[in-house]
Amino acid sequence: MIRLAAMAFPPALPLALPLALAATLAAPPAVAELSPDQERLFEALGLPATIEIMREEGVSYGGQLEGTMFPGRGGASWIAIVEQIYDTGAMSATVADEFGAALTGTDITPLLDFFTSERGQEIISFEITARQAFTDPDIEAAANERLRQMRVDDDPRLTLLDEFIDTNDLIGSNLMGALNANWAFYQGLAEGGGVEDEVTDEQMLLNIWEQEDEVRAETELWVYSYLALAYQPLADADLEAYIALSQSEEGQALNRALFEAFDEMYNTIHRALGLAASRFMVGEDI
Repeated sequence: MIRLAAMAFPPALPLALPLALAATLAAPPAVAELSPDQERLFEALGLPATIEIMREEGVSYGGQLEGTMFPGRGGASWIAIVEQIYDTGAMSATVADEFGAALTGTDITPLLDFFTSERGQEIISFEITARQAFTDPDIEAAANERLRQMRVDDDPRLTLLDEFIDTNDLIGSNLMGALNANWAFYQGLAEGGGVEDEVTDEQMLLNIWEQEDEVRAETELWVYSYLALAYQPLADADLEAYIALSQSEEGQALNRALFEAFDEMYNTIHRALGLAASRFMVGEDI
């Protein structure tokens, strides 16, 4: 039940950020201590490993931002800043803080029973392996093609994927997460002077919402391709059991907690990226 992706798209808007500022932006927040059971669940869900992969994805995304927004002006300084912003300690602290707070008051015993079982650990290992595989563009492209063929063949597995995705609102929630991350990026960009003064918040919001159809299509493709790959070796009975857990009160609470936790992490990161990018765009010196 991994929070999937914040696929934010760099805005089309018209030197170096001091490393001390980047470090400040990436500093871990004060973390509410997880209860022993919450910590067990955090580990059982493979969240530390997932965050490491998200860092790898993020550093790659930072390189794409440079190519889009200030080609050839970032160099080693930009890479260093991006790597500091995508700090796994800060990322883990944010996720753990929000995760623990969101699950307070929820009986997580059924979640622990499922995710620490052999079936649960197998599912988590499949999710993490597929997430790591998707860092290779060729593998992602192959997964997209396989999904296309599954639809041509009317593969019965798609029915279960539809149910899993609908139960966890993976399209809508990931879409909103991506759009909110874009807004956070804009805020950082504006704060650093990367947006012209006459551009209003309303205009920036309009720019973001104009991307909705594109982001929705990308989100849907990513979610279905990723899950089709991750659960390919999974028996239908195991996926049906996972769906049943997701439909339970505890499963829904877990899903909300994961989205809240990772949305907060991505929003913090994208605001920092926007602020850092603005300094390269306007040519500010250290």
